Amino acid sequence: MVDENQRHTEKMKKIKAARDTIMATKTEEKGLIMVHTGAGKGKSSSGFGMIMRCIAHGMPCAVVQFIKGTWMTGERKLLTEQFAQACTFVVSGEGFTWETQDRERDIAAAQAGWARAKELILDENIQFALLDEINIALRYDYLDIDEVVDFLLTQKPAMTHVCLTGRNAKPELIEAADLVTEMSLVKHPFKDGVKAQLGVEF
Repeated sequence: MVDENQRHTEKMKKIKAARDTIMATKTEEKGLIMVHTGAGKGKSSSGFGMIMRCIAHGMPCAVVQFIKGTWMTGERKLLTEQFAQACTFVVSGEGFTWETQDRERDIAAAQAGWARAKELILDENIQFALLDEINIALRYDYLDIDEVVDFLLTQKPAMTHVCLTGRNAKPELIEAADLVTEMSLVKHPFKDGVKAQLGVEF
């Protein structure tokens, strides 16, 4: 009888050979358009995780934060206080839409954020841009989805990565993106009366 460890070794050899064959065909490099959407937690967290990877690799990066403007999140605190030279951090929102209750101000803030985002994306030194919660601004039509998609497809430098986060990503953006991840909600403590937790949500 073949030893279980030997069977495992043979199985892994076959998997590695198949994987090596697949990897040999992946030769293109390009700046990706990435979308993190869905009702589940982790959209911004994942985007900020990539920002930290960029910093670790010496890749200049930028964050433009839409909507969450009044929150002093852990990511904002860390990046502005300890990594300001490596990552430009722009806050364009003045808070969640139900807090500001002023559509004209929300639109002006979103458009100012988008104008700054375009500048940063066009900066050849910036290799990764995170547009945090921009999908919310797009959902409420504070920004024109066609303009945003056209800019990303026709003006974004070829090797610049852009990640756009937020619920309810519009179909046009999903179609234009290279990578789309939808976070699904399975269970959340908020439904049981637990408030947002420091270090978990912000």
